[in-house]
Amino acid sequence: MIERLLVATTPIFDVDGSVRGELARDVLRLEIHHDTEGLKTLRARFLAIGPQSGSDEEQLLYLDGSVFDFGKPLTVSIGSPDDARTIFRGFVSGMEACFEEAEEPEVLIFAEDKLMDLRMTRRMRSYEDVTDADIAEQIAAEHGLDSDVDADGPTYDVVQQWNVSDLAFLRERARLIQAEIWFQNETLHFKSRDRREGTEQVLVRGNDLVSLKVCADLAHQRTGVHINGYDANDREVIDEQAGAEAILAETSGGRTGPQILEQAFGPRVSHRVREVPLDATEAADWARAEMLRRSRAFVQISGVTRGSTDLIVGSKLTLERSGKPFNGSGYYVTSVRHTYDLASGYRTHFHAERPTVEEGP
Repeated sequence: MIERLLVATTPIFDVDGSVRGELARDVLRLEIHHDTEGLKTLRARFLAIGPQSGSDEEQLLYLDGSVFDFGKPLTVSIGSPDDARTIFRGFVSGMEACFEEAEEPEVLIFAEDKLMDLRMTRRMRSYEDVTDADIAEQIAAEHGLDSDVDADGPTYDVVQQWNVSDLAFLRERARLIQAEIWFQNETLHFKSRDRREGTEQVLVRGNDLVSLKVCADLAHQRTGVHINGYDANDREVIDEQAGAEAILAETSGGRTGPQILEQAFGPRVSHRVREVPLDATEAADWARAEMLRRSRAFVQISGVTRGSTDLIVGSKLTLERSGKPFNGSGYYVTSVRHTYDLASGYRTHFHAERPTVEEGP
């Protein structure tokens, strides 16, 4: 069997249902970004001068609406012939022309996925007797989207949305219980991290990885989180806490940040004052979520691969040849940025996190 040594991975652009080969010819740089808060975005830079179809005379391109126009559907796929994947599906939301003396004109195209509708819709209203998952379902329905929600959390008597966008409001609800938001296949997803499906990949330093930075930092770790409030119905003080045990269900060996912090510097407890719970159940769920957020981010990695179409937000990673404390599985991808340019070709930049370091010798 003959294996390819080099494969061209030029992006393929589909605009309004038609593949536009001239965009692959003229693209100078492409960036597609996605993270756990949803809203996938695209930024593409094109050379904007050349002959149009049926003419040999050079002229400005991509500014007359024949290819790009506001609201047009835009799909981008990339990868080798064997593993090409669609990495963006959205709508054109912005255009920019760049003119510099002694430089060829360039056009920048901006696009966002369907969550743009949520970002551009602001409301003032109240929800009664709902969970955060219920709120996500209602917002999805109002935007004509299917919903796939799976996140535990308290039931609130009243939740108020005060003149913020649906997307900002949903992000805040997700933060309180450590859920994640994304859009895929005409569906708004709102799920806890442990219920989000993702690919599994092994990345080897010096092989799959062009660059890698790994850091374990105690600066934002805590041995416990307290949330206080007052229950007006029962006329009693609310004082709920979550400790190092909150993260243990997500680990399978190694030392967690809270454990190391306790051993190295003693107890370090955080008291949350930003949220005001109205009953003990709310306080307990919020405290656990905040403890999870801090503990999950103990080990942070940022890396670049030679283009990985299967690397997505939610992927589970195993690192090899990255040093004893950082080797092994358990990394969760929180952010992905696919890029293409004429100098480096296709690259995938990512951030991931893990709650543990491996045990010493």
